[in-house]
Amino acid sequence: MPVIFKTSFLLVLSNVFMTFAWYAHLKNLNNKSWYVAAFVSWGIALFEYLLQVPANRIGHTQLSLPQLKILQEVITLSVFAPFALFYMNQPLKLDYLWAALCLLGAVYFIFRS
Repeated sequence: MPVIFKTSFLLVLSNVFMTFAWYAHLKNLNNKSWYVAAFVSWGIALFEYLLQVPANRIGHTQLSLPQLKILQEVITLSVFAPFALFYMNQPLKLDYLWAALCLLGAVYFIFRS
């Protein structure tokens, strides 16, 4: 399997954990103290790091650091958008499309030769 696919797959999984660690407590633990939410989020984030660190090490064998960062940002928002819409019940806005187009521009410029 090509490095970019391995890296992307691990980063997608990592971002699922990261997104839940960062934001799910707003829905699920909003009646708990902030420190309870912080410890639960920290526990979830452990799994994010167990996937993210190997993903970046694998990716860095063929991708530059800026390429890894842009890849990470695109994946982060690709995971976050469905999470926000379906899990957190946030409304869909046309501005999200414009933001996605800006990200595509970033991908183009960072990955072109």
